[in-house]
Amino acid sequence: MPPNHETVVHRARIYADVCTEKEPEYSDYEHLSIAWGDQDHYEVVRKVGRGKYSEVFEGVNVAGETPTRCVIKILKPVKKKKILREVKILQNLRGGPNIITLLDIVKDPHSRTPSLIFEYVENTDFKVLYPTLTDLDIRYYIHELLKALHYCHSMGIMHRRGCGCWMGPHNVMIDHSRRQLRLIDWGLAEFYFPEREFNVRVASRYFKGPELLVDYQLYDYSLDMWSLGCMLAAIVFKKEPFFFGHDNYDQLVKIARVLGTADLHAYLDKFGLELEPQQEALLGSHSRKPWSRFVNADNQHLATPEAIDFIDKLLRYDPQERITSKDALNHPYFDPVRAMSSGAA
Repeated sequence: MPPNHETVVHRARIYADVCTEKEPEYSDYEHLSIAWGDQDHYEVVRKVGRGKYSEVFEGVNVAGETPTRCVIKILKPVKKKKILREVKILQNLRGGPNIITLLDIVKDPHSRTPSLIFEYVENTDFKVLYPTLTDLDIRYYIHELLKALHYCHSMGIMHRRGCGCWMGPHNVMIDHSRRQLRLIDWGLAEFYFPEREFNVRVASRYFKGPELLVDYQLYDYSLDMWSLGCMLAAIVFKKEPFFFGHDNYDQLVKIARVLGTADLHAYLDKFGLELEPQQEALLGSHSRKPWSRFVNADNQHLATPEAIDFIDKLLRYDPQERITSKDALNHPYFDPVRAMSSGAA
């Protein structure tokens, strides 16, 4: 439900005015003029994935003296505006830490189907990789992911996809041999402007923040932090997905069974929001569960006090209470990562 105007209106706590303060063309993707490359420079090798909006292939750039591997993302029919937004955002983020690099944009001369050409990452199948990762490995990769999220937030951009690589959509690619991570799939990313209403039909269900589930359109970068919290909780507690709802209504119920209904109602009251009658009926009343309830012999080596504290700071109903990407980089959970990098230096 829309907010009551006598209540708090949500605004990002950091980087709220980045897009407002930049030149209009920074975020004006609708007037973007694309410099199309030559499709004949690329050959498809094999299919590596598919999603709602695209099919993804390993490919080869055959234009140079030495063929080089690349990733070819062939877009399914969508509004041109959506394609322009993804391209503009990728161009703006180019060179940022752990952001996938867009190399070229081509179009099939017959079907007019556009394809995005990306740098190649030797992605490791996570079902194979995950059981081999140490606690320090997990902290390292979450820190690498946070670098990418913080960078895009600092550039006025929300990812909005849900950071899934451990489960669900593959929006993070890891080359474990090089200890290299890339945040990919920018098709739902959007420029943030304060007090602008955004579409709530974003992010995969298991990663949807409470603001999406109660149809609150004035959200911001903190949506990405909720998704990160869902991902980290699934990894640390070995419970995939951590909030396992069967539909959007049930997703909120699953969250409330962990975080309790009292804090949910406090959040709704703060922003003047109301649940739909069907949601209210399904929700019931639940007390908050302590995080210790999820710790067992199988996950206790990962569920350290600092891991649990970090998850607790990410998984908050109120977006204004969630830790920001900037502060998250300095959380004690990453002390061993910082010690490792300073030792290497």
